[in-house]
Amino acid sequence: MFGAQVHDYLYTFFKETNCDILLDEEHYLTVQLTIDIDKKIMNRPFYWKYIESTNSEPNPARLTLITDRTKVEKQLFGEVIHFGSARLNQIFKATKELGSFVQMYEKEDSSTGKFTTLTPYFCVNYKVSYYCDQTKERLYSLGINLINGAIEDNFHESICELSLDPKMPEGAFCLQYIIKPSRALERLDLMIQKIIQQDDHTWAEDAKKRWIRELEVLDYFYEGEETRPESYEIEKKALEERFNPRIKVEIINGGLFYLK
Repeated sequence: MFGAQVHDYLYTFFKETNCDILLDEEHYLTVQLTIDIDKKIMNRPFYWKYIESTNSEPNPARLTLITDRTKVEKQLFGEVIHFGSARLNQIFKATKELGSFVQMYEKEDSSTGKFTTLTPYFCVNYKVSYYCDQTKERLYSLGINLINGAIEDNFHESICELSLDPKMPEGAFCLQYIIKPSRALERLDLMIQKIIQQDDHTWAEDAKKRWIRELEVLDYFYEGEETRPESYEIEKKALEERFNPRIKVEIINGGLFYLK
């Protein structure tokens, strides 16, 4: 499930940033990066500084990104990418820099000549990170109908196959939203909190158990000392930072979509 989410996200990112998608298989894709995207996600500042200072011909990277290694049967050389991987975090960062909010309209089939009514939806893509001595990340795409308030999960996936344009199509009428985007964001924030609350939190309980065991080992090494040295407090604090369960919610991007 999560591999498919990553794959869809990558496909959309590279398509929208004008990178050539050379190969798109179910569990991996090969892309030719543009100069701009190479600079944003490949960590090659010295290479690009050299190219620009010498007026040399640029050679943006070509990437094969594997979103589910277990499903790839043939031998394939590429970079495995998943939630928490450095490359995906770089792409999230690039997405924020390139545009955190969009307004798009579903295109009309000009051959029909029909008058189209478009309904407004507000979408937010969240990244939820679960931290302790181990890390787990999940991506959620929530969309809310600004007329009736209905919330849809996997909203990004539902619009991936639609033909969207930043310009309102001719002959289309956009319904005026009843729920303001600011209020919609509040509702989606409450929904993501509810999703987190209903999630399985045994990972946090297990982390606390490992934390207690490590504290017992630490106490054993300093057993018998009347006054604990500063090094004890430093190590104890380090264990707390390592094992203490915490959850971080980030908004990657969002948008206002007018759909049929």
